[in-house]
Amino acid sequence: MEISRVKYHILALMVIVFWGVSFVNTKVLLDHSLSPTEIFIYRSVIAYLGLVTWSHFKVRVYNWRDEALMALLGLLGGTCYFIFENTALKLTLVTDVAILVSLNSLFTTLLAAIFLREERFTWVKLLGSLIAFGGVAMLTFADGFAWGDGLLGDILAILAAAVWAVYSIILKRENKRCSILDITRKTFFYGVLFALPLMLWEAPLNLQVLTVPVVAANLVFLSLVCSMLAFFIWGEVTVRLGAILTANYLYLSPVISVIAAWMFYGETIGAIGLAGCVMVLVGIILVERR
Repeated sequence: MEISRVKYHILALMVIVFWGVSFVNTKVLLDHSLSPTEIFIYRSVIAYLGLVTWSHFKVRVYNWRDEALMALLGLLGGTCYFIFENTALKLTLVTDVAILVSLNSLFTTLLAAIFLREERFTWVKLLGSLIAFGGVAMLTFADGFAWGDGLLGDILAILAAAVWAVYSIILKRENKRCSILDITRKTFFYGVLFALPLMLWEAPLNLQVLTVPVVAANLVFLSLVCSMLAFFIWGEVTVRLGAILTANYLYLSPVISVIAAWMFYGETIGAIGLAGCVMVLVGIILVERR
């Protein structure tokens, strides 16, 4: 592996840690009666304002074609992905959502092979993806597996994986003309724009809950760290390492969840869980091999 690529692997791991923990943060907000749409809009508005400030309040407007693609990125990677995932977390178990959302790597591998010529498809990459996904499954089965009460939640988690794969492919192609900072900022802008009608259609807002310290802390972390910072870094990593390899790092998210449970709640990983972690790492290494 080239030295110049190492830092992007480190950045990818850092983002995965943030996103692995974000499942717990989102669950906390759902337990405090925030709706999936509210959570997405609040975190996206804060992230967007942070990115505008980062850009020194210079909001660039592209031609109609690029703006249309930006809007599509906002709809897919913003509105659809987060509302699907947040609603799935509300309807079913966190472990179900984690493993089903990780399917996006397999979706991305297939789509990249079809639409991205520079993303060369090989059987080794497919094998690596399957091994990594098998590792995720072992982590989930380690303490028993239950689908939860809502089949709809499982379906929404799969849909979240699908739209994220499409988002990754479009991001890879759009970056050739637009900067990652602009794409990330506009993703949140258009994501909020598409989600606002849904939030207005739902029950009246309860802004008072935002004053609860635990709610405010989790929302700030989701907004500034998991959204603003992580999305920007993820865009850079996707461009530098490729859509397929970058997507495979998402398999580490359940691994982070297992480690966090062991560190903060005293839960043991067990032999099956450790074997799953090893499989995830082996899968990513296979995808990285040239």
